[in-house]
Amino acid sequence: MKTFVFKVVIEEDPFEDGRMAYHTYCPALEDYGAATWSFTREDALKKIREVAKMIIEELIEDGKAIPESPKNDVQIVTEQKVMVTV
Repeated sequence: MKTFVFKVVIEEDPFEDGRMAYHTYCPALEDYGAATWSFTREDALKKIREVAKMIIEELIEDGKAIPESPKNDVQIVTEQKVMVTV
């Protein structure tokens, strides 16, 4: 089993009326449409995780290669690890 860790970018993207929104994307998967948005950073991160998972599952199902570069945007882990974000 492999675990893929992808860099994500979360950018503030306020509406004209002042409400805050966040645009989120995964640079390594941009060619596959890995972008989303939300009203909170937490929800934006949750959504981009779901988008990345769907893209990876589809690539595997179609027998296509999963992007592994640029190296600073993708990490491939073959052993159990715990990731903590604070």
